[in-house]
Amino acid sequence: MRIDLAGATLDIWPLYLYHAGAQTLNVAISLRARCWLRARGDRRLVLHSLDTNLRVEADHWSELPPDPPWRLLCCILRFFEAEGLDVVTRSDSPIGAGIAGSSALNVATCAALAHVQGRDLSPDALLGVAMNVEAQAIDVPTGAQDYRPAYYGGVSAVELGVGGVTRVALDVDPELLERRLILAYTGASRQSGINNWQVMKGRIDRLQEIAEQFDAICRVAGDMRRALEAADWPGVGRHIAAEWEFRKRLAPGVTTPAIDDLIERAHAAGALGAKVCGAGGGGCIMAFADPGDVGAVTQALTSGGARILRCGVDTEGLRLVPDGAP
Repeated sequence: MRIDLAGATLDIWPLYLYHAGAQTLNVAISLRARCWLRARGDRRLVLHSLDTNLRVEADHWSELPPDPPWRLLCCILRFFEAEGLDVVTRSDSPIGAGIAGSSALNVATCAALAHVQGRDLSPDALLGVAMNVEAQAIDVPTGAQDYRPAYYGGVSAVELGVGGVTRVALDVDPELLERRLILAYTGASRQSGINNWQVMKGRIDRLQEIAEQFDAICRVAGDMRRALEAADWPGVGRHIAAEWEFRKRLAPGVTTPAIDDLIERAHAAGALGAKVCGAGGGGCIMAFADPGDVGAVTQALTSGGARILRCGVDTEGLRLVPDGAP
């Protein structure tokens, strides 16, 4: 899964075409989604979610229930025309956490199915399938950034423009970055598709306020990239704080009184910057602090009712493990 550092939402086509130099910065984290496939002796499909302990069976993918929590898996299995499989899934992310848990599960499942079917999909082709089936599942456009941390790991810039989408690995020491990150779940799920669609529609409708905020977010993302590559940690913190100020003006639902309270607590305890992950409205908060202040910020967020999600920077990305078992 991932923490988006700056530039999120601009990765949705065609928003990035309206803003020169659009890019999204993110870091892959060690919270993972997993999918296990096992061949059956018949043509049935059996899906089992270890997170919810829900199970469903069907003779054919077209007979699987199209509603949550199965809709995304149904779209994936339909594309691959899967049959004769037990499909078991598990995710380290709370539901609606804003850290791309569904996208990570999507990439894991698509990669596993492509492997067992012997499909030689390039990374870009696999990620394109994952992005498109998720758009089918949530009925609104999806962005390009969330699938790349799941596939590649590491710290990266996703550059967006007329020529397409390009992932660039950033030369950032993962240990130094990891020591400064705090990830906290607010306890409230969010629906990124709704928030992003409202913002996207406003930008396409040429609302000046939204256009100005995206211009500012583009500038901050460029500044943050330079700060990350220079290991200018105070600068990274300032840019995280600035990005949040612009982001929460995109739509009324991006922030809530509970989110504002947690971010204020984090800053009071010494955080250099803090923001929501993903589209906002709930989910997770990411705080950034000097290593000596991480404990105080963690305690402040916990005292405010948040749950800390312990994680590190993941530099490996997608893993395919033959003969693995749940």
